[in-house]
Amino acid sequence: MKNVDEILRYFPNKIYQIFSNLFQENNKIIEEVQEIRIRANRPIILKLREKDLILQYDIQQTEILQIVERICENSIYAYKNQICEGFITVRGGHRIGLTGSCVIENGKIINVKYISSLNFRIAREVLNCSTRVLREIIDMENKTIYNTIIVAAPGKGKTTMLRDIIRRLSNGIDEINFRGRACGVVDERGEIAAMHKGIPQNDVGIRTDIIENVDKNKGIHMLIRTMAPEIVACDEIGSKEDVEAIHYALYSGVKGIFTMHGKNIEDIKNNRQIYELIENREIQKVVFL
Repeated sequence: MKNVDEILRYFPNKIYQIFSNLFQENNKIIEEVQEIRIRANRPIILKLREKDLILQYDIQQTEILQIVERICENSIYAYKNQICEGFITVRGGHRIGLTGSCVIENGKIINVKYISSLNFRIAREVLNCSTRVLREIIDMENKTIYNTIIVAAPGKGKTTMLRDIIRRLSNGIDEINFRGRACGVVDERGEIAAMHKGIPQNDVGIRTDIIENVDKNKGIHMLIRTMAPEIVACDEIGSKEDVEAIHYALYSGVKGIFTMHGKNIEDIKNNRQIYELIENREIQKVVFL
């Protein structure tokens, strides 16, 4: 129940008690809950693996404000940049998405007022889930990895898979005599390492350097210039700028492992720039989950 407890601490006592009673009545819910959805003047919804569980409690705007204040440790201003990005990462690696009335200045969001919705995404690491995939992407002859893209539909585990691959490559894999590699992670949305006050909340290995809250193009360039990684990794590539950054990394002699949304090879072909990476053998392995 540890993962869920880390989330429940942010709720007012009345709502906390509702959750406590629910979980005491049905322990299975604790294992299956993936998200807790909060919307002003609407019932709380728990997203489980196979269904939604609707709680007969309409949360009020004032309660949402209390929750946000607790998340921000009573200093909303200190979390302003994260709020403007639409999410806050908290201790334990949990990510809380939020929406409301955006304040725009010079085309950029400078604040979000009247926060009306929260989405608590409960973080769970799945250690060693990458064992089978690693067999395919490690180049044992050259003691390195193949440049790889992991492809999956949203919610199918590609970020969880990427995180565990990074951890294993960073730590080294004794059973196959694969020494640990210096890894650089561009964690654009804080979902891979889930940094909280500079500390990764997820285990991404002992030789891993993380740069977060920056786009993949800038992040890859910064990591290569400053940390000299042997492997770079990032989540959900797709744009022209992403592909340009991948070119820069590969031509700098750095290996790469990335993820993208998709279900099959046709989805990759629909993104011509990424498909060219495969056609030109710059990407050597494609893994579908």
